[in-house]
Amino acid sequence: MKKFLIAAIVLILLTPIGLLAPGSAWGEWGLDEIKSMVGYVPSGMKHFSDTIRVILPDYSIPGFDKNFFQLSIGYIFSAVVGIAIIALVFFILSKIIGKPEEKNE
Repeated sequence: MKKFLIAAIVLILLTPIGLLAPGSAWGEWGLDEIKSMVGYVPSGMKHFSDTIRVILPDYSIPGFDKNFFQLSIGYIFSAVVGIAIIALVFFILSKIIGKPEEKNE
């Protein structure tokens, strides 16, 4: 567990490095970027983007995205939330599934 926590903390602290790269991350394009790349916006993407609302848009905290430091805090917070959700899902699954019984032979 200690190794997991250390690795998670290191990854969380490294997430703002993505802010230094130019352009968008692969696969994280907005509808305007998709349209400029392929010439149109697929109807499924348009429908999905109209119906879903994200918790932390663009990995930032709304109203807290004015400079690099504030953007970094948003990225770190997003990483913490993401790791917490994944850990919670695996914790719940481990409680539901449980450990397999050992066979005494």
